[in-house]
Amino acid sequence: MELEDPIEISNEVEVENRIRNLAWTISGDYDLKINPDVESFRKSPSTVLYDSIKQGAFARYLDREALSMYLVKKVYLHAEEGPLLMASSLAIEEAVHDRLLQEREGIANVRKKAYEEMLEEDFTSLSSSPLGKLKASCLKEGILGHPDHTTRQIQEGKELLQRLEDTTDTQAVIQVIDRLYNQLVDPGFEKQHGSLEQVLAVTVEELMEYSWKDFLSEDMYEDNLEVYLEKISESMATLDIREEKAQPEENPGETGKKVLMVDEAALEKMYSYVELNYGRTYLTSQEEKSLNYQSCRGVHEQCSLYYTRGILENPVKVNYQYKYAKKLRDNNIMEYYDNHQVVKHNIRILTEMLRKSFMQRDEQEETLSDAGQIIPSRLWKIGRGSDARIFQRILRQEAMDFVVDILIDASGSQRKRQGKVALQAYILSEALSNLNLPHRVMSFCTFWDYTILQLFRDYEEDRRQNSHIFDYMTSANNRDGLAVRAVGAQLLQREETNKVLIVLSDGKPYDVIANRPGNKNPEAYQGTAAEADTATEVRRLRQAGIMVLGVFCGEEKELPAEQKIFGKDFAYIREISGFSHIVGRYLQKQIEEE
Repeated sequence: MELEDPIEISNEVEVENRIRNLAWTISGDYDLKINPDVESFRKSPSTVLYDSIKQGAFARYLDREALSMYLVKKVYLHAEEGPLLMASSLAIEEAVHDRLLQEREGIANVRKKAYEEMLEEDFTSLSSSPLGKLKASCLKEGILGHPDHTTRQIQEGKELLQRLEDTTDTQAVIQVIDRLYNQLVDPGFEKQHGSLEQVLAVTVEELMEYSWKDFLSEDMYEDNLEVYLEKISESMATLDIREEKAQPEENPGETGKKVLMVDEAALEKMYSYVELNYGRTYLTSQEEKSLNYQSCRGVHEQCSLYYTRGILENPVKVNYQYKYAKKLRDNNIMEYYDNHQVVKHNIRILTEMLRKSFMQRDEQEETLSDAGQIIPSRLWKIGRGSDARIFQRILRQEAMDFVVDILIDASGSQRKRQGKVALQAYILSEALSNLNLPHRVMSFCTFWDYTILQLFRDYEEDRRQNSHIFDYMTSANNRDGLAVRAVGAQLLQREETNKVLIVLSDGKPYDVIANRPGNKNPEAYQGTAAEADTATEVRRLRQAGIMVLGVFCGEEKELPAEQKIFGKDFAYIREISGFSHIVGRYLQKQIEEE
């Protein structure tokens, strides 16, 4: 490939096309998103062209998405963005440059000029930090063609980079970047903020809840993880990276919880943001308004309800959250396969327990009455006493006149139990399907103003919909009282005589993340007040005739809160193997009493 002298490229459109074409040609991917930096080209043309070449090579040989996600997670755990991007640029350079030079000899000239531009412009600033000195030494070696003798610390950094020569292993690149940052920028990072394993364990929902405003310029600002990911993805291979410090966090919570500062512009975008990350709603605008009007009152007055089939069922687009949701679904399914014998056994036991109770309800009950079939042996009582009931009446109960709602807590506190909670809901749904009982399965969590109610299967849907329960994913907070109120209100509208609500939760309502300056903020929803609100909603439903069972799937220390909310009607599930017996006994008792 022949490369033009960059000085000869003067027209702005030509510059943009040249930059894009270089990246596209190298990567072989003409859909690769490239944002040409024409302004920087005027000052450092070779640097910009070489960066576009590196972007193409990076996209071709390494996993862009995995590396950018690592960088965002590292920043989330308080790494400084500028130095981290500089370390990533050095690592990517080492991984791709030899292969590039072997394939296209003309790149060597552009690379050398880019190195010269960087040293001339930034030598003083590079000399002020260990990572900068490492970069300066690498640039010198690239220009001179022989080793640059420097300090032991910098030499160790170069040896670390040399491990990546011609690699296509993105994980190896991530490991080197992490070590470079921890050794040369922040030696105390791992002890204070976490190891590489802990960095990679940060979840997408944690990233979503963090405000990236401080890391985005005003024209880019969307208060959106995806925008920041895109920015990182564009910057991480760039040679011209300075060690700018990230702005300090303004409002850290006392326990390390991050507080979202949501301005008016973000409020306007909130609905579309929820839609993007939780899937489109299945309601019309009018239906949504009506349900919000009915339920969002009292302590929930400043809140909203959002009904969805989930991001996997109805996505706005295939974004990072969509891919993360697919991964969690796969994890839930693997949990099922790891326990499928136990799950099937539980389904069979629960089905038979409920079937037995319904058969008992189906028996005829004979009672004395003043109308019905004459009982000859009682005719003598006519005119001789006050009890003139000489008829027999046969009463039949509607055995299967039941409808059930299963409501699952999908807040972030359930994350480590996610697979097991999904199995519990699946066991219930399969047993109810075996008996052809109408039932609905939903989950709830609260993100910003919105309590998101995700529908996995509706009352009359085919049992094949039960598999959608494995779409269950946990994130954000939980406003239990609002979720119970909303689901209970819809359950009351059903025609069946006997109504049951089963709530799978950890007994810990918690929603205090949103802080909206200039707006009337809802009161913090946590502790005693939140428990009391949820308990009130449970009592209201019971008074209205709904049988409410709490299935506790949380830490043992939270049991008192669960008991306060559900009273004596709650089941504590320690192991999935005992699920059907515990829940089945409660349901049997309720069915027989009714």
